[in-house]
Amino acid sequence: MTLTILDTTPGIGNTRDRILDLLDEHADGLGLPFNESEFSLEARDGDTFLGALTAKIVHNWVFLALLAVSPDARGQGVGSALMAALEDTSRSMGATGIWLDTFSFQAPDFYQRLGYKVFGELPDAPAGHSRFFLLKRLDGKD
Repeated sequence: MTLTILDTTPGIGNTRDRILDLLDEHADGLGLPFNESEFSLEARDGDTFLGALTAKIVHNWVFLALLAVSPDARGQGVGSALMAALEDTSRSMGATGIWLDTFSFQAPDFYQRLGYKVFGELPDAPAGHSRFFLLKRLDGKD
């Protein structure tokens, strides 16, 4: 076997598609199709971009991949509004819940105020900080 390291920046989509094909094939064989669907939500005030999020749903759980609010819009409820829209969208997709990760220097308190619970921590990622994994069930089960 020869391992080739590629510059994945321009071709990451093709590699990602090949990986997803393999995952789909394996999951289909188990009767658990790996149907991944990505989506995004944006907050705007007229033509002014305030922030956005990207997420994907796999096996009835939504993963919040990215969330950012522009510096001028922080503290005005934009992040909370985006999260509320994510929860509504996730419910409409039949999601069991939402999970995400964030760093200790980012927004773990923000998510916990919205009802998300820590289910894991990766210490020293980066050094002196932690990466937290949080979830919120949407199906009423705790």
